[in-house]
Amino acid sequence: MTRNRHCSSKRRRRGVTLVEVLIVVAIIALVSAGVALAAFKFWGPSQDKSAASNARAIRGAVKAWWMEHDPSLCPSVQELVADQVLDKDNASKDPWGKPWRIECADSDVTIYSDGRDRIAERRHPYPTDVTPPSTQREVLSEIG
Repeated sequence: MTRNRHCSSKRRRRGVTLVEVLIVVAIIALVSAGVALAAFKFWGPSQDKSAASNARAIRGAVKAWWMEHDPSLCPSVQELVADQVLDKDNASKDPWGKPWRIECADSDVTIYSDGRDRIAERRHPYPTDVTPPSTQREVLSEIG
């Protein structure tokens, strides 16, 4: 009888084995990989929305800059930040790490990003290129 008590108390103090720890780690890795894969499909569209939002902010900053400067000039993002028209925390590069391209013509400004494919194409933009709409009607048609 004493022998049984002694063996059962040894089993209680034994703790966890290495195999049990490895199984738990493997399960956690599988769950986290599944969550990462599920969240990854939202990454691309969120970058597109962020780029469009930043491009609209830069476009508004250029129009505000024109109120104090010659509208025939086309400022860079660095000039907008230096003149405190654009917040320095605003992205000076698009979400893909490329600098924004600003083109001004006929008192209108267009902000270009190369988009996900990172290929600059000015004449015929690829579907992944980001160019904010120039009119309120186009903004509303994009949203709805």
